[in-house]
Amino acid sequence: MSVINLSQLESLSENEITPESLAQHGLISGKGRRVKVLGDGALTRALSVKAHGFSAAAKEKIEAAGGKVELIPVHA
Repeated sequence: MSVINLSQLESLSENEITPESLAQHGLISGKGRRVKVLGDGALTRALSVKAHGFSAAAKEKIEAAGGKVELIPVHA
């Protein structure tokens, strides 16, 4: 599983963040990797973030900035 912090998402120009967009920016390696978003850093704008997991702090900060989180189901 790849771990991404909010500070890394803040630097991206897109408003919709997906594992695919993270891979395109070189923030995660490998196609189809699972992504967990952690709450380190701050967001100054609303983002729609799709990931396989979110820390409680990340979810709270994304929603507080007016964004939304979408949990991608993990298939065993």
